[in-house]
Amino acid sequence: MGFNLPEHWVWDFWLADDGERHHLFYLHAPKSLGNPDLRHRNARIGHATSTDLREWTDHGLAFDAGASGSFDGSATWTGSVVRDRNGLWRMFYTGSRFLSPDTAANIETIGVAISADLFTWTKQPGPICVADPQWYETLGTSSWPEEAWRDPWVFWKQADQLWHMLITARGKDGTEPDRGVMAHATSPDLKEWTAGAPLSETGSGFAHLEVFQVVKVDGRNHLVFCCDTAKLTGTRNGQVGGVWSLPVGDMPGPVDFRQARLLVDERLYAGRIASDRDGAPYLLAFNNVSNAGVFMGGISDPMRVVTGEDGYLALEAGQ
Repeated sequence: MGFNLPEHWVWDFWLADDGERHHLFYLHAPKSLGNPDLRHRNARIGHATSTDLREWTDHGLAFDAGASGSFDGSATWTGSVVRDRNGLWRMFYTGSRFLSPDTAANIETIGVAISADLFTWTKQPGPICVADPQWYETLGTSSWPEEAWRDPWVFWKQADQLWHMLITARGKDGTEPDRGVMAHATSPDLKEWTAGAPLSETGSGFAHLEVFQVVKVDGRNHLVFCCDTAKLTGTRNGQVGGVWSLPVGDMPGPVDFRQARLLVDERLYAGRIASDRDGAPYLLAFNNVSNAGVFMGGISDPMRVVTGEDGYLALEAGQ
């Protein structure tokens, strides 16, 4: 079953839990575009809810893209949702601005929208966080066709009284295209953000590291992310991409992505782990490609996640 829209492609998504309902925020674009590759430059964020992670009620568009030429004037891409100290929900999302209809060149930055109830959103002036060329590759400084600064994952750390943001980015140094890194930014108040040095090094075999999530399973932190086969490089050439994970210590902290292992292959993508009302962890992902390599779309039913004897995440046997 999962979540599907008959007239739209559905792919990347993220979740928020208000204690009664799971809120799904998903990227979608109309199938009337004809070519599914065009979905990226036409993506919008939709909203659906569920009490069990299986049966979903769609609520349509969360909010629209910005005016032409603005930081999110082409498309609104993947993000995450947190609740601030005043009880307001803040959605940090990626704004994409394509420079031409004929090229893949685009600049990605981070924006934010605010809601009291997870249904009605008000976008704030943006962008609120951009790639700092001191540490990160920017458009035109390499052969990479985009300025990668997307998929913000935001969380609070009590120990340092700061909000932390993990971001898909590329380091400015290292052998191309093996420059995928986890970028890091901090904020005391969710309003003013400062980009810092990456938490990982280039050369880990990933040209990009997408849709980060830090999740605790069986008392240990795990980092979940994605990289498709086409973007594996260096020591990972010849491997199959998909949803990856690795156990990590207290975050934020240094991450060695050379230790990452494949959780599910790229028939599924943009995986997120959510807990049901009993606290059991489940993986959801979007249906990426068929056996024939054709893009499918739509979000899977939840799959039970366990911790293997080696400490890595795995799907429960039989799924």
